[in-house]
Amino acid sequence: MSWNAYIDAVCEHSKDEQQKVHCDKAAIIGMNGSMWTTSDHAKALKLEQAEIQKIVKAIENNDPMPLQTSGVNCEGVKYQFLRHDPDLKMVLCKKKDHGAITIQGTKTAIVIGHTQEGMSQGITNKGVGNVVDHLQAQAM
Repeated sequence: MSWNAYIDAVCEHSKDEQQKVHCDKAAIIGMNGSMWTTSDHAKALKLEQAEIQKIVKAIENNDPMPLQTSGVNCEGVKYQFLRHDPDLKMVLCKKKDHGAITIQGTKTAIVIGHTQEGMSQGITNKGVGNVVDHLQAQAM
């Protein structure tokens, strides 16, 4: 299975009871800073290398301080840090009129989902979490 199929998996697992999709974009990056998903997927979250490195450092160290102080940039948009769950290696961010970002790490990868403005970030969290659980079961 191509890594891009996981973009579809995050979005597919981010549906509510009415089958409305709350996650419109996703990406998976390696803890080494490499993109596992590619930008040619229609729902790819297109991240710059500087954005990736900052996220990787925070998740790898399970230390959100750099993200708390300067926010999280994704696709050139600066999202405000909301909270960090150290047990899940999860960071949640929001930007008014731009939606929200869910970031969750595994041993070797980071799954990122974008929630459309006006949709539920909690449902995106579930979609990201399902893919994270799958990757962890594969020892990733």
